[in-house]
Amino acid sequence: MSIDLHLMVMWPVMAPALAAVAVLVLDVLAPRARAAHLWVVLAGLALGAATTVPGLVAGAGPTRRALCLADGPCLYEAGSLTSGLQLLALVTGAVVVVLAWSDWVVGSGGRTAVLAALLLGATAGVVAVPAAGDWASLIVAIELATLPSVALVALEHRAPRVARAVDGAVALLSTSLVSFALLVLGAALWTLATGTAVLSATATREAAGQADSALVLALAGVFALCGLAFKLSAVPFHAWTPLAYRGAALPVTVYLATTSKVAALGGILVLVGALSGASQTSLVAVAVLAAASMTVGNAVALRQENVVALLAWSTVAQAGWVLLPLATLSSRATRASGGYLAVYAVATLLVFVVVSIVARQRGLRLVDHEGLLHQHPLLALPLGFGLLTLAGLPPAVVGLVAKIVVIRPVAGDGLWWLSVVAALNVALGIAVYLRWITVLARRRPRADALTEAASAPAEIGTVPPVSAALVGVLTAALVWTSISPVGLF
Repeated sequence: MSIDLHLMVMWPVMAPALAAVAVLVLDVLAPRARAAHLWVVLAGLALGAATTVPGLVAGAGPTRRALCLADGPCLYEAGSLTSGLQLLALVTGAVVVVLAWSDWVVGSGGRTAVLAALLLGATAGVVAVPAAGDWASLIVAIELATLPSVALVALEHRAPRVARAVDGAVALLSTSLVSFALLVLGAALWTLATGTAVLSATATREAAGQADSALVLALAGVFALCGLAFKLSAVPFHAWTPLAYRGAALPVTVYLATTSKVAALGGILVLVGALSGASQTSLVAVAVLAAASMTVGNAVALRQENVVALLAWSTVAQAGWVLLPLATLSSRATRASGGYLAVYAVATLLVFVVVSIVARQRGLRLVDHEGLLHQHPLLALPLGFGLLTLAGLPPAVVGLVAKIVVIRPVAGDGLWWLSVVAALNVALGIAVYLRWITVLARRRPRADALTEAASAPAEIGTVPPVSAALVGVLTAALVWTSISPVGLF
């Protein structure tokens, strides 16, 4: 069997993978050059991001293909949406490296190369997932995106947090093993129903025409969706999320909340694309996952007093919104879902960058953000804008447009029960984020000078220039897309 490799098309995956090898080689040659390790990481991610551009400018037409078999199917395909997801993963990964820079260079206990290689390996897996064209590629890419993430959560060097980090890593690992079993079972049933391991809509249409094969295919779709749902933190596969988010170092939490979600959505898009028109049962499963995720996530987030825990449950709720349009057969569903994930990722990055700045001086409790608007408006205003984007409230118009775009296919397809659940969760989500915004704007009640001085939150010192630049760039991105949000969708 001959295979046309076209390896140049795969540079978005190869660049971070080769950078991981380069980091390990550099660690042998110059183990003390920790900053140089991270510069190699940024170079690998930047090269990968640059090589997604040909796929982005190709539009909705032909896809970039590699690993093509002689009889037609290709095991790697990247169209404009896939390239957009790959770019999102690489850029958010670079932001995580910048956030972790000082900690990994100075306080990592000599683990800089290990942490850098793990992040690059996980990112290579994330980038490979949405381009996978067969079950073997998809499963390997998902596991490559997952297992290094488990190690990143566990490798917390601060002694008071080690036990919690291990708990979070164990929760993530155990959930990932269950999901892996479900995914492999789905792949086996799929191959049994279609006679091929290639994720092809043509093969599923042929299988759907036979009663026995259609039933097996429906089961395959449900099992595979459940296996992929854990990375998106969808209910009921979300139990690892609050444990891992609170146990991991903050930059690793940001990675789990943003970059790794691209792998989840990419895998689900591959699966839904192959199932299109073949299995209504799988679409019902997506609808149930979406409704349960947004409802449970918002309800529990309303009761959180720790901002990382709140954002963990917010991630669960946002997973429901990402899944929402995929419960339909609308041609715009996949692009709506991808656009929503992009908005969520940028807003979440902005919120986490501000949270990391405040945490250094005050802490991670919600009350630690009290009065931030009056004491440091240059941090409070971007944080508020990020929260309004997640809530879908003006002036963060891009968040509002994102929610309208993902609800529209559901309403247009006549899924009124799901539309009602989504509308109720709009109100719940507003309550979650406005609660935080209210804390930002609230002034402490005046008391005598001694009591007020003792109870007032610590003043936030000079914001590091890199953090300030990140806040500015991410805020500008949300403001710009709020002025002209249509291009995202």
